Amino acid sequence: MKAYVFPGQGAQFVGMGKNLYDGNDECRAMFEKANEIIGFRITDLMFAGTPEDLKQTKVTQPAIFLHSVILAKYMGEQFKPDMVGGHSLGEFSALVAAGAMSFEDGLRLVIARANAMQKCCEKTPSTMAAVLKLDDKTVEDICASIEGEVVVPANYNCPGQLVISGTNEGVARACEKVKEVKGKALPLAVGGAFHSPLMEPARVELAEAIEHTEFHTPVCPVYQNVDALPHTDPADIKKNLLMQLTSPVRWTYTVQHMMADGADEFIEVGPGTALQGMVKRVNPEANAHSAE
Repeated sequence: MKAYVFPGQGAQFVGMGKNLYDGNDECRAMFEKANEIIGFRITDLMFAGTPEDLKQTKVTQPAIFLHSVILAKYMGEQFKPDMVGGHSLGEFSALVAAGAMSFEDGLRLVIARANAMQKCCEKTPSTMAAVLKLDDKTVEDICASIEGEVVVPANYNCPGQLVISGTNEGVARACEKVKEVKGKALPLAVGGAFHSPLMEPARVELAEAIEHTEFHTPVCPVYQNVDALPHTDPADIKKNLLMQLTSPVRWTYTVQHMMADGADEFIEVGPGTALQGMVKRVNPEANAHSAE
């Protein structure tokens, strides 16, 4: 069974999606429609901007979404998913690719999400760090032991890699404790504490946009970040999406559940190869590759 997976923030690169724009009329039309909806030529930044341009949340998120969704569209009849899932932002790409919402609605939600998150980042100095070489329970206990600051598990990426998120001080103290127990902590170059309680104002703002969006039954189950389980009911999909910004991304468990449900081929749709690496950390024998 084929599982199509969609990457999140961090996978961007200069030149992303240009081959799709140059080589296919339908893809070009989708990019131009996106430029119109966004209100500036995001394609200029994607194809010929600087890495700094692409690092801005308001650019990064729509850029990755567009590359992923338009690539899925370009695949045409070849895109035949038995199941889909996306990492954080990638969940929006997965939902559009699987027909749970329209391209235009998906893009508008991603823009609203990026803007709401950007505001949150500017309001409270906060950060994230990748914790390596420790099991999930140890990292969870470290986060719970930090008093007076916010620090929580945010991305369960794969065995031995859990990203934590919180206030600058909370994350710094947790990183010290990680080193004390022989783990490794790597600060991430992100603007804020994604998938933590500090994103609550963004969650509230995005909730309004989600409430006004029409959801449909997808063509296949969508494994969602909040519970790592497959969903096809539009009401459930909507409810899980509402909780996504302040809840952890349970990617390790998503991949495990997909495998348990019969996935024997993982196809990454969009920029980068990060998800393939994570899938192989869950199961080194896994067949994981990029979409053609």
